[in-house]
Amino acid sequence: MISSVRGPVQHIGLDHAVVEVGGVGLAVQATPATLATLRRGQEVQLATALVVREDSLTLFGFADADARELFGLLQTVSGIGPRLALATLAVLEPDKLRAAVADGNITVLTQVPGIGRKGAERLIVELRDKVGPLTAADGPSTRVDAERVRGQVTEALLGLGFPAKQAEQTVEAVLADDASIDTSTALRRSLAALGRKK
Repeated sequence: MISSVRGPVQHIGLDHAVVEVGGVGLAVQATPATLATLRRGQEVQLATALVVREDSLTLFGFADADARELFGLLQTVSGIGPRLALATLAVLEPDKLRAAVADGNITVLTQVPGIGRKGAERLIVELRDKVGPLTAADGPSTRVDAERVRGQVTEALLGLGFPAKQAEQTVEAVLADDASIDTSTALRRSLAALGRKK
């Protein structure tokens, strides 16, 4: 089991990055939000899960071990393979996914392409007792989350070549509208806002 990789980023694609480890370039499948935080030539460390099939070995990468754990749990649900598990984490960050499962929120879960009402119901039934306790959304915790999102999205925009000041102002404006949004949503809204400014 390859549980993590560390090395310089050689290439960033739409759905994967190539990380050089010991002179070997490893293709790592990842979510758009994770890929957006990477820069070519920059040293990176990703938590990983290796999925072995008869005809392939596929490495999936995550920003942290928490996301990797959820990736594994999702695949214990009948009908969910590694691609759909990754798609779920691309749409729903770990905390949002846990909250949706704990609350039985089918509407949120069906936002994931490939998960219908029955699939969402299976997720809730099979994972409700496994996803772990939710942290209370008190003031300080919410502020820490907002700071984390601000830093990650700003870093991602810088990696995409936007000027630092413009990136910071855009992220600030997006979070001023809704400080509770996750990194993926904040990044999408920031990119949309920057696109309108061109």
